[in-house]
Amino acid sequence: MNANLKSILLSLAKYFVAALQGQKAEINQQQNMQQNTNPTTWRYGDHTYTMKGDLTCDSYNREATGTVTFTHIPANYQEFEALYNEFLGKTPHGTTAMMTMAMEMYGRDREEGLRCIQLINWPSNVNSVVSILKDKYGTSQYAPTNDSYSQRYLPAAVLKGARPENAYTPDRPYTIEMKASVNQHQQMQFMGSGCVMYIYVMGGGWDTHQRSVEIIKQPGNQLHQVFNCPSLYTQCKTIHGQWPGLQ
Repeated sequence: MNANLKSILLSLAKYFVAALQGQKAEINQQQNMQQNTNPTTWRYGDHTYTMKGDLTCDSYNREATGTVTFTHIPANYQEFEALYNEFLGKTPHGTTAMMTMAMEMYGRDREEGLRCIQLINWPSNVNSVVSILKDKYGTSQYAPTNDSYSQRYLPAAVLKGARPENAYTPDRPYTIEMKASVNQHQQMQFMGSGCVMYIYVMGGGWDTHQRSVEIIKQPGNQLHQVFNCPSLYTQCKTIHGQWPGLQ
């Protein structure tokens, strides 16, 4: 066999191997996307949590979305921890939705809520969240009518159906809708390693109707953490009427 023919056959073999590997990778990606998009449900007592979507730290997809639906805010830290470790913490959109739950739990009980915030947040983000919430929640359970600063209702501002005009009363069951940001994933270059991805959380509490949240996932860890989320506790529109609270 002359050298030219051998070279051609070797090139063809490499081409077919690469094509086969690419086809397998595409099939695996489609299967993973289908699996991630299908709704999955987790229950704790009479509380039900449902998650679907294809947001992932593994690759950037501008069209990716995520939705988390739940009947109640977790009743205590034990439920919150189990929810995070066993279900919602395994996806970026599930973890993002839990930030709203943690903010609400902090409003109900400072000590227990702090533990929830610490559990799902990157350490450097905890103080930023708590310092603002402590100030904005004040000492009352619910904000006064037409109050523009003590916004105890902040956790409800990203729940589907909640608007200032209806006193931030969301649809039931509660739903948080998310989509991929225009910003692509970034690899951390400091404080360790990990992939940081950007997610838009949809909500009627602001003129933009979307809040940016940064989620980090470290190699070897199946759980995600909230890396940064100032948009979730930034001043939202002033409530009209009295907030009914969340269940």
